[in-house]
Amino acid sequence: MDIGTGAASAGSMADDPAVVCAGLRKCYGEGATAVHALRGVDLTVQRGELLMLVGPSGCGKTTLISVMAGILDPTEGNCRILGQDMTTLAPRPRAAFRARSIGFVFQAYNLNPALTAAENVSVPLRICGAPLREAMRKAEAALDLVGLGDKAESAPGDLSGGQQQRVAIARALVHQPQLIVCDEPTSALDHANGQRVMELLRRVGTVDGRALVIVTHDARIFEFADRIAELDDGRVTRVGTPAALAGPLEGAAGLHGGDPGAKPDGDNHGDRPPAHVGHEEHQAPPGGNGAGTSARMPRCCTD
Repeated sequence: MDIGTGAASAGSMADDPAVVCAGLRKCYGEGATAVHALRGVDLTVQRGELLMLVGPSGCGKTTLISVMAGILDPTEGNCRILGQDMTTLAPRPRAAFRARSIGFVFQAYNLNPALTAAENVSVPLRICGAPLREAMRKAEAALDLVGLGDKAESAPGDLSGGQQQRVAIARALVHQPQLIVCDEPTSALDHANGQRVMELLRRVGTVDGRALVIVTHDARIFEFADRIAELDDGRVTRVGTPAALAGPLEGAAGLHGGDPGAKPDGDNHGDRPPAHVGHEEHQAPPGGNGAGTSARMPRCCTD
């Protein structure tokens, strides 16, 4: 399976940017207890671009990428994804669009513990109607790309946190989506594996008109970005190249993450607190492409 250089779809030929956010606002709750996660975000992601979102915890990064991926609706404003306004789609067409066009790497992995690594990776393909044998073959090839070819039959519970994160990345890439959205994809990886994953994401995620959006606190991977957008208190405060923003961003990352002394991949078991609905985190549906469809009940993308 040539996961990196597949033929470009008709959508990838379009002149439209991959993502256009205009005046995005997202509010959780109402009245005095309302939490304003996004406060008028204007941001464009071009096809072929790797954009990183950085900023302190709670600044709205995860909420923003969830709107970009069609998982959350904005309270106000508009977000066009690959030329499509997701808010105009009914639930089934929206899920089908996400299944075809978007790959999502969740911070908490969201692997199905009852499935093997290869079966987890095959889920987006099965949702799109691929035959089981073909889906499993492509899933095994995707696992090989992230260095887990020998773990295809392993259950998630038998893998380290870093290995589970790489399975989640393989699942987001396997169906060759036009938009790939990652929430802290290197947070559970040591330096060597983090670099390997970023080289893969850079190679696969920005060809054939695809776009890649990554939320990160890891200053070690800033060099892979075309542009970096800095968020604070629900607003985009600065956008620029890594070189232009290097000094201030490195300082911020040192305060909020990207610890060079993190445990190696094999020793990091990925213990994480539960996600909270609020300013930054929210409970996302299962599935590496954010389709929210049961892994046991695949549905054709054209339904």
